[in-house]
Amino acid sequence: MFIKRVVPRIIRNSRNEKTIQIELTTYEGKFIASAPSGKSTGKHEVPSYNSKGIGRSRVLLKAFCKRITGKNYLLKKIDDLKKLRSAIGKFEARFGRMGGNVTYTLDAVFLKAAAADKNKELWEFINDEVNNGLKPKMPMPVGNCIGGGLHSKLTRGKRPDFQEFLLIPKEASFSKAVTKNFHAYLYAKGLLKAQKRGDEGAWRTDKTNEEVLDILKKVGKKYGVRIGMDIAASTFYDKGYYLYKNKNLIRDKVDQADYMERLAKKFGVFYMEDGMQEEDFGGFRETLSAARKGALVVGDDLTTTNLARVRRAVAGKSINAMIIKPNQIGSMIEVKKVVEFCKRHKIKMIFSHRSGETMDNALADFAVGFGAHFIKCGIYGRERLIKLKRVMDIEKGLNK
Repeated sequence: MFIKRVVPRIIRNSRNEKTIQIELTTYEGKFIASAPSGKSTGKHEVPSYNSKGIGRSRVLLKAFCKRITGKNYLLKKIDDLKKLRSAIGKFEARFGRMGGNVTYTLDAVFLKAAAADKNKELWEFINDEVNNGLKPKMPMPVGNCIGGGLHSKLTRGKRPDFQEFLLIPKEASFSKAVTKNFHAYLYAKGLLKAQKRGDEGAWRTDKTNEEVLDILKKVGKKYGVRIGMDIAASTFYDKGYYLYKNKNLIRDKVDQADYMERLAKKFGVFYMEDGMQEEDFGGFRETLSAARKGALVVGDDLTTTNLARVRRAVAGKSINAMIIKPNQIGSMIEVKKVVEFCKRHKIKMIFSHRSGETMDNALADFAVGFGAHFIKCGIYGRERLIKLKRVMDIEKGLNK
């Protein structure tokens, strides 16, 4: 793969914030990748950009792109990115860190070009290596229906403390699951009497966590979909306590674990993400031990797509599922290691978008190619729909 030209740009994401895009030109054509940005981030994520900001990252990236222009990269599998990673490492040792968003985007655009070089789609390129080319099973969508926390603005001075209230269908096809989620999403609007959307296209409301879950339970029952929640507990945790603003409550670690257990039982919650703060492996273990059979206790801020933290969580029986966000760790090689570990230990994988998304649909190819059980990329909004459509297109192509 001969690198003819590499052009870095700053673009705007779905929250109108700056992010990185890279256009790579080889003899096979032009390829574009961009990085999403998280609003609620785990403290163990790699920094998104240089400590001086995205502007400095772009300056460094531009200089790095000049160094790799005109060079050949033999890329037949994901691990062949090591040559690129070595060049990045040497450059950053001299000039400073570019950040996880930048290194992820470099990996992604190189993988797109490598797939084209082999006359394959991106998911096929990954699937050939990770799953020995076997026909992949489509993931199920996890859709953010009602928002709260850092992903939602106040409505009449309030919002739910939990970050996301989710719908998770179980269908024979991805296309049917997406359609069902969208109808359920519109039904939830009527029950909420909602008018506005927050980050990720989820409905905004001033209702409490319990009131939202009661509505979501009705939605789930009507449309036959499972319900879930991303609590993002670290975002309202401070100095040993969980500070609930909607109802002006304070809970300690024991109270929080008990609250998670009660909510799960009362509302039949299938999916619970980050119910405890990001350092509380023991609290996650309590939640998992109390969970009903088949329910998912999901790590995100707890694990941050970091193999060392995933190993600790699995060894401590703290999770049975985890979020995978490639830009959290800034390396597709590391993502592959996490995937392989999850498969060995039967941990369910949820490839996930971020609240600040772009029109790049690579997440869909990653979810299919790596064999994810779920893809979390919203229900509404063009940056979300483009990823859902990509999975549907892959499914359609496989069923021809």
